Amino acid sequence: MTPPPLITLLRKQSAVYLDTSVFIYFVEQHPRYYKLCEPVFEDIEAGRIKALTSTLTLLEILVQPYKLKKEGLVLKFYSLLVTYPHLSWIDMTLDVADRAAGLRAKYGYKTPDAIQLASALSQGAGAFLCNDRAFEKNKEIECLIIDDFMR
Repeated sequence: MTPPPLITLLRKQSAVYLDTSVFIYFVEQHPRYYKLCEPVFEDIEAGRIKALTSTLTLLEILVQPYKLKKEGLVLKFYSLLVTYPHLSWIDMTLDVADRAAGLRAKYGYKTPDAIQLASALSQGAGAFLCNDRAFEKNKEIECLIIDDFMR
């Protein structure tokens, strides 16, 4: 069976950066996006895709569950994220901060978006998977927008 177009593109990359929304769609089984994200995580778990994300992703993901006092969801996100095989975490370093500042200056990104993009670039990710068209304006890395792969 031929893999879906998104999976084919991701498998060609040495590493793929996952933005926060991808994790939320998968863990919360989003009614529109889960079926597209599930095979991505299956491939990551199986080692067919090497994934990267920033520690900022964990911060962004946990805000709403903490706000709603949903400790079970906090634990679900946390246990998935910190133990998922073939997923590497990128810390906020001086290099990432410097790259993020340059991206903010060049493209006008908000600080969190600039940090996410800089994190991907700092580790040489071949693609940036997200669902935010604002990332398309960058010229440094190919952005794959989830909505573009919906049928």
